[in-house]
Amino acid sequence: MDDFRFYAPTYFCFGRDSEKNTGELVARFGGHKVLIHYGGGSIKRNGVYGRVIASLEAAAIPYLELGGVLPNPRSGLVYQGIELCRREGIDFVLAVGGGSAIDSAKAIAAGVPYEGDFWDFYANGTPVTQALPMGTVLTIAAAGSEGSPDTVITQEQGMYKRGATGEALRPKFSILNPESTMTLPPFQTACGITDMMAHVCERYFTNTTQVETTDRLCEAVLKAIIEEAPKTIADPADYQARANIMWAGMVAHNNIVGVGRQQDWNSHRIEHELSALYDVAHGAGLSVIMPAWMKHVMRHDVQRFAQFAVRVWGCDMDFAQPERTALEGIARFRAFLTSIGMPATFEQLGARAQDIPAMTEHLFTAEKEPLPGFMQLYRPDVEAILRLALA
Repeated sequence: MDDFRFYAPTYFCFGRDSEKNTGELVARFGGHKVLIHYGGGSIKRNGVYGRVIASLEAAAIPYLELGGVLPNPRSGLVYQGIELCRREGIDFVLAVGGGSAIDSAKAIAAGVPYEGDFWDFYANGTPVTQALPMGTVLTIAAAGSEGSPDTVITQEQGMYKRGATGEALRPKFSILNPESTMTLPPFQTACGITDMMAHVCERYFTNTTQVETTDRLCEAVLKAIIEEAPKTIADPADYQARANIMWAGMVAHNNIVGVGRQQDWNSHRIEHELSALYDVAHGAGLSVIMPAWMKHVMRHDVQRFAQFAVRVWGCDMDFAQPERTALEGIARFRAFLTSIGMPATFEQLGARAQDIPAMTEHLFTAEKEPLPGFMQLYRPDVEAILRLALA
């Protein structure tokens, strides 16, 4: 295990009717005038919006709104939010929605006190050290942005989808009510489940040795998701299944399962090219890319993939030919994603084989070669992974 520092101070308010605590928590963490940032109209249809507004008004906290966040959040709305906050003297950003709304809110929070272009943090990888305080009211269990210091935005000029990070971006509080996820379409629920599983896998596949504690944490979270996910698809109103999935999404990405070990993130880097080009749901893209990445890099450490197969998927260990066990685990992972309604191929995403060279080139216009991680990836590797995703 590597040495590490870990500080995750987000205050979580979890459970039924937890939105009624919004005003109290904004005041507790220093907010006097709030920007409510959200996506489309779903939070108004499911009642979350009304409960949040009522709580802010009961606490006598003034607010302005900025809706319109897209599933792959865009830079244009971030610029609008930064200008609005500066003009109106807003001192707290409240994201109401899923990971896209939270990521966009984080970008706004980072951009308000920064004298340059907020995109600098995404283009250069410079950590965010100063930002407006922000909180979240989560309505989709997926990205884990409600407990992480991370954010992903698509720059519309060039359609570059990139991430930024910094401890200043950890939400001051996050409100998680599993009931608010019950009206989600099954496909959106499954996309979220896929994303959180990918967040764990990006940490699990590591070159760091003697990481048994975090290995077991990763495996436990994955096994809990495997157990609870089908229940949420079969019965969207299953509160306990929704609660377990909602908390798993947070645990998967606040980095408690990733400390002290090298991480990968190349499946996410590659998928970002898919969602930037085709505007597909992030989880759907990961469902296609993750198994393809696994097949390509498996040879780098067959034993780790065999461990994944045995401990997570219940495969029998073939000691004479561990690669068979490893491949069986990958096949079971892919079959599980298919069973909850996720795509498995480029064709099912609406992606095209002829775009693979352009996607590969676009990735390396902003990333250095090779991509670091579990196995270093060069251009031919990325192209090979994308071709494995064809079928």
